[in-house]
Amino acid sequence: MLVHDTVLLHEAVDLLDVKKDGIYVDCTLGGGGHTKEILSRLEGGRLFAFDRDGEAILRLKETIGSDPRLDMIRSDFRNIKTELARFGITKVDGILMDLGLSSFQIDDPGRGFSYMHDVSLDMRMDKDSTLTAKEIVNTWDESRLKHIFRVYGEEKNASRIASMIVRERPHETTYDLVRITDRLNRNTSGHSAKRVFQAIRIAVNDELTALEHALTDGLDLLNAEGRMSIITFHSLEDRIVKHFFKAHSETNVPKGLPLIDLPVPDMRLITRKPVLPSQTEQDKNPRSRSAKLRAAEKNIKA
Repeated sequence: MLVHDTVLLHEAVDLLDVKKDGIYVDCTLGGGGHTKEILSRLEGGRLFAFDRDGEAILRLKETIGSDPRLDMIRSDFRNIKTELARFGITKVDGILMDLGLSSFQIDDPGRGFSYMHDVSLDMRMDKDSTLTAKEIVNTWDESRLKHIFRVYGEEKNASRIASMIVRERPHETTYDLVRITDRLNRNTSGHSAKRVFQAIRIAVNDELTALEHALTDGLDLLNAEGRMSIITFHSLEDRIVKHFFKAHSETNVPKGLPLIDLPVPDMRLITRKPVLPSQTEQDKNPRSRSAKLRAAEKNIKA
């Protein structure tokens, strides 16, 4: 039986500072842990939970049934603004994002996310989307593959791996890629295919662009004193979140200008440094080890 352990469950929801009658968004329903925790703190409030994966929504419906405070939306969270507008919602009090894959996705061999099972190359979070990992590795040119491996995977052997993938086409299964990375990443710590699989998954699901859209629209949706609480699992995501929060929490003043009546920045940082899982959580759930939690609050402006 597949089990999902929600990472930084209480810490992420605590940082939302949930109001009992507030309106909240869980952008990444996943295993449902954060969704259930937010619901437990609401009374007359409302929660909207997004997920591209229809199976995630079905699982939560089966476990909690119908709840008038909860609306589940099958959509990419990049569509947060337009989807909420369908419900007449233009402002919210908090937004949570847990950007990791759920254990249901990782541990389901048929999804093709894991390099531990020899299955068809897929990696789609939304099974109805058309682009698959198989299409990427078999049709994208060498320079494009090299780019995603280097940028999305931060893979040192990006060029050699891309070249060998093109040279040895076609590739049907996850192990076709693992055989290549095993040859070229023999001395790499951790699994030889980890960074390549990360890069392909990000490309299949256009994850970084979706995050950038959701951050921008999410900030616009927040009420004054509303908060964003975001968990990332690799350096690319964390860098985007960190830089977004930093850019919107600082006031840039030209050198020599007197510091009078400075404009109020859009946000203030709640976490100066990321919150990390406790050692107890890491020991219990090794997948939590790379998690970083950051939070910021929208400022009140005159």
